[in-house]
Order: sequence, then C-alpha cells, then structure tokens
Amino acid sequence: MTIEIEGVQYYTATDVHEELGIARQTLWRWRRDSKIPQGRRHRGYKVVFTAAEMAQIRDFANRLEPLPEAAVGRHQRQRGS
Repeated sequence: MTIEIEGVQYYTATDVHEELGIARQTLWRWRRDSKIPQGRRHRGYKVVFTAAEMAQIRDFANRLEPLPEAAVGRHQRQRGS
C-alpha cells in the first residue's frame, strides 16, 4: 500500500519486496550493502521509497550479469561438454 506524504507517493518496504518478489531480508541486505537506495524513515520507524527509488531497486533486482570465464568453463566440464 503506497502512502502519500506532502503530495509525493512513497512505497513501503512491504510494497517493494512483495511487488518485486524478493525476500524482505534480501531487501535489507541490499540496503546494508549500499546496492540499492536507502530510502527514507517515515515517523521514525517505517522505511519508504520514492517511485524513482523503486525503479532503481527493480532494475537491480532484475539485472543479468555474465558468468566469469572460469565458472563457464567449469560448468561445461561438469556437463561433459
């Protein structure tokens, strides 16, 4: 459930992890490791994110990265290729 504060829509941490299909612990770990925006505290306890921050988190959650060359070779050897 988004909340509006002074005319700006914010997403709660629950909104983020449910919409993106990630575990709540994953969201907190990514924040701790500074991989995603930190968000803002609302009323001292609830962490909220702007729409732009939500988009950044979505991009990070859906990123694709190539495997390192060593891992690719190892995987092919294990399959017997």
